[in-house]
Amino acid sequence: MAAWCPAESTKPVFVGIYGAVLGSFAVSALFFLFSSFSLSALPLPLPTAATTTTNLSAAPAQPETMYNRAIWKPPPRGARMPPPPAFRLSRDMVRARARDGVIVVTFGNHAFLDFILTWARRLTDLGVDNLLVGAMDTKLLRELYLRGVPAFDMGSRMATEDAGWGSPTFHKMGREKVLLINALLPFGYELLMCDTDMVWLKNPLPYLARYPDADLLTSSDQVIPTVTDDSLENWREVTGAFNIGIFHWRPTEPAKRLAQDWKDLVLSDDKLWDQNAFNDLAHRVFGQSVEGEDDLVYSYDGKLKLGVLPASIFCNGHTYFVQGMHQQLHLKPYAVHTTFQYAGTEGKRHRLREAMLFVDQLSYYDSPGGFLSFKPNIPKSLLLDGAHTVESHFALVNYQVMPPLWCRLDRMWFGHPGVMEGTMTRQPFLCPMDHVFEVQVMLKDLPKEEFGPYIDFREYSFFENPSFPKQAKESLLEVQLCDDHSSRCSAANGTNKHRPLLLPRNSTEQKLLNVFSSYKNVKIIQFSSMVDVFRGFADAATQTKFRNRLKRYVGLWCCVQFREIGHIYYDMYWDEKPGWKPQPPETREDDHPPLS
Repeated sequence: MAAWCPAESTKPVFVGIYGAVLGSFAVSALFFLFSSFSLSALPLPLPTAATTTTNLSAAPAQPETMYNRAIWKPPPRGARMPPPPAFRLSRDMVRARARDGVIVVTFGNHAFLDFILTWARRLTDLGVDNLLVGAMDTKLLRELYLRGVPAFDMGSRMATEDAGWGSPTFHKMGREKVLLINALLPFGYELLMCDTDMVWLKNPLPYLARYPDADLLTSSDQVIPTVTDDSLENWREVTGAFNIGIFHWRPTEPAKRLAQDWKDLVLSDDKLWDQNAFNDLAHRVFGQSVEGEDDLVYSYDGKLKLGVLPASIFCNGHTYFVQGMHQQLHLKPYAVHTTFQYAGTEGKRHRLREAMLFVDQLSYYDSPGGFLSFKPNIPKSLLLDGAHTVESHFALVNYQVMPPLWCRLDRMWFGHPGVMEGTMTRQPFLCPMDHVFEVQVMLKDLPKEEFGPYIDFREYSFFENPSFPKQAKESLLEVQLCDDHSSRCSAANGTNKHRPLLLPRNSTEQKLLNVFSSYKNVKIIQFSSMVDVFRGFADAATQTKFRNRLKRYVGLWCCVQFREIGHIYYDMYWDEKPGWKPQPPETREDDHPPLS
């Protein structure tokens, strides 16, 4: 399946493209020619009654409240939103939602509404409805209440915008998590605390119940497998940091003391990263196996029994999206956390979309216009021949334009030998789009006077998603390229919808517009190839703007070992530069993207 692009009105837009860089200018040009403005984001629709789950624990005689009500059941039409005190976190609230003594919690602000709804939807689809969402702003609280998602007010008065990693707001959100854990543990319930940028794939509660003696079970940034089955990681071999995006607390005294010390530590320094603080505490007097429970280790001054969830099935962003560790070990994963990625929140969303795990509104799959796609054809030699080196990696990536994207080398924040030793990363492998492309830049509203119109796009798995409408998939026009002077190409295209449209190579802008204006009702235009499709823009200013935009779409590969500056920038127009080679910048002054 190729990649695509949505369009509006009568013009198809890009959705995802890959192919030869020899044809990159053609791809780029069509990107621009057929593009118009991106679709405006609409609120996710309220679930229908058919998608609601059963009431979880309220006795039949008890009156229905917003906390014992079936999840996804919205409030009665016309009902007023309860006053603020009704949304304060309380023991009664948790009791109404908990099941078998367990409550599952996430939290966030309005910028993560779609992540939170995806998180909740995936859990309830698995039959897990003993959940609560902490709202850090009143806008999110109202949205969740109206959709029937049980939520409480964290009293954070957080801004509704996205908090970038490492920003003051990011650190504030981390401290709020620590405060929330301290507020919940005294209620006496087991707590499965989750970040919003993770998705559940399998009901985790039976797995967690296998380790009743553990005070705390935590996920990790481990990328090297220490076990090959579904048991806990061998804690003696874990080298990755404990990751607090997924962890399970039991309301034991050691756990409560750890939570209190963690709270005191992060409140003492507003620049301290909550995860680092947790790791420092957990590793104090660490290393004695729990008697009779060899999978558990005494930690936190030897007082707390801790287990490390296996990264093969409680996956981080590397073990799931890069290694596919669960597939290689023939295991079914419980969760994936979108760590180890390079494009911020937009990159996380796009990764989940590539994996068909994100819950989008239906309009995302059926734009008013249509989609441009084509089939890739990568030479075997670029994929498989020769050693896996920086040179062979760039030769492969430079041949392609957009995902599904094959890479020979992994990307990290530091120097490495191509793939990290001990991992299960295969070469070559399908790498996430953010390994090469600046997804967050592609989604920015760049000034049109300098960069031309916005170009919309979709993930490479878009057509394969069950949410893509069947009728749209059947509205397909195949396009085959031909030589302008050949008898085959000069033959008039018939009206037989089962035969592909023949298009001369190196067509002009006007030719393309004339040809495809007759197919404005077609949903998918699929090219057999994009090499030499387009001759170029007639207007020099239009071409300059488009090139300005594309130059900012690609990122860098990192990193060559043992170099002060080891990263190498991708260049969309590398083939126009005689003698171009994939080499790191020589000096700090040269360390910038190739925008000229």
